[in-house]
Amino acid sequence: MATEATFTVPSERFPLGSIFEQLPGVTVELERIIPGQDTVVPYFWVRGTEVDDIESVFSDHPGVVGIHLVDSVEDQYLLRVKWSVEYDGVLSTLAETEVPLIQAEGTNQQWTFDIRGDDQQDIAAFQQRCRELDIPITLTQLHALTLIESDTEAALTDTQQEALVLAYNHGYFNSPRDVTMEELGDELGITQQAVASRLRRGIKHIIGTSLSEVQAPTCYTT
Repeated sequence: MATEATFTVPSERFPLGSIFEQLPGVTVELERIIPGQDTVVPYFWVRGTEVDDIESVFSDHPGVVGIHLVDSVEDQYLLRVKWSVEYDGVLSTLAETEVPLIQAEGTNQQWTFDIRGDDQQDIAAFQQRCRELDIPITLTQLHALTLIESDTEAALTDTQQEALVLAYNHGYFNSPRDVTMEELGDELGITQQAVASRLRRGIKHIIGTSLSEVQAPTCYTT
């Protein structure tokens, strides 16, 4: 049965973690992609800062061949990274074990990865390979995918649902708002940029699922 897992890695143990040395308040979000042997997550977002040369903030790392700015909007930067497939890290291990990455988000405290395997054995194989390579991952969540009560719940990750429920219960969506994004971040233990990212992605999933239900009322998880 398909299984989803969430694991964390210390921020400094991931190739993009060097940004937090100079910009500790930013959030880095990897674009969702199915990893392969030659290409692994080529794009990522940096949010929560404004700098003239975002590329120079990333120090040299053996896991990264090069980083190039694609686009920027205010305090958000879309960059393309060329990974070294020879570097033994989280992404190359995902590619090696053919475990898809759903999403990944990094702060100055840690990186959080959501992955999906065809069954628990896929997740176990990924964990075992990380142990062999001395990659310090910590598994925080593991659950099997089953037929669910609503498509909206399926579209949301646990962190997105947690942020949306907290925001709703505290009156964030009221007009005027009863709570700020910074206050939500304090309660969740993350930056307000991370809160904004989770709310944005969660709302996007809800809208997308709601619109798809007009054409396809019954959906199953894959």
